[in-house]
Amino acid sequence: MSIIYKPCGMAREYSPYACNLYIGCSHRCRYCYAPHTLQKRADDYFGKPEPRKDVLRWLEKDLQKNSFAEQVLLSFVGDCYCDSADDGLTTREALKLLNEYKVPVAVLSKGGKKMLRDLDVFKEFGDRITVGTTLTFLDEEKSKYWEPYASTPNERLETLKILHDNGIKTFASFEPTIDPEESLKLIKKTLEMDCVDHYKIGKINNYKSEDKWQDWPKYLEDCISLLRPAKKQVYYKFCLRKLAPNIELLPEEKNPDEYIVRVSKNEQISLFD
Repeated sequence: MSIIYKPCGMAREYSPYACNLYIGCSHRCRYCYAPHTLQKRADDYFGKPEPRKDVLRWLEKDLQKNSFAEQVLLSFVGDCYCDSADDGLTTREALKLLNEYKVPVAVLSKGGKKMLRDLDVFKEFGDRITVGTTLTFLDEEKSKYWEPYASTPNERLETLKILHDNGIKTFASFEPTIDPEESLKLIKKTLEMDCVDHYKIGKINNYKSEDKWQDWPKYLEDCISLLRPAKKQVYYKFCLRKLAPNIELLPEEKNPDEYIVRVSKNEQISLFD
């Protein structure tokens, strides 16, 4: 059984490898695709998830057999910093294992300050880790409606700032973008706070036609006007780019792997070391 896998489709734009430590989440985001993807009822998916059975044992087997020179993302299914049944112990132990085997890692979570309990482990990775959060709304009431049990927008921003000030490379995922004006306010806020190194920007997809009435070309142009002068690393997802084919983007703004975390092969611990 392999725990680390190669994502495909839209997920591949985020990372060449991924690992899901929990199957389930406590955040109950309205737009969550996971219950449908896993063919689970919402009530069976949302709650305090248990770690996957023997996940740490299978993770170490993966790491013993394979070298990973490109980042492994935690995680696409569930949130490794939600209110889990083991209080995040599996996340911490998985990070320690990944660091022991010199694997580059990206962490994406809406858990806010829960991420800071592993700040000491993040620091041990050096430049082999990037830690990010999804940003959707600056307005707390709107955020509460769409992401009922995730951390608040301000807590997510404060967490990014603490991570960044501690020398951890940070990223912000603006996918889904549900209300472009809210997302643009958040981008401005992150620039004021100087708390984000890399931006991933897309839109909401396949959720009750929420994306049908937005002016997506204007949103893309507005993002460019904010982020290019700030000389920030940005990747615009294909779902957004395809709706604005006449807007010229830089090559690095269209390359999903331009800014991923990597290590050289000779830094990897192989099976034969």
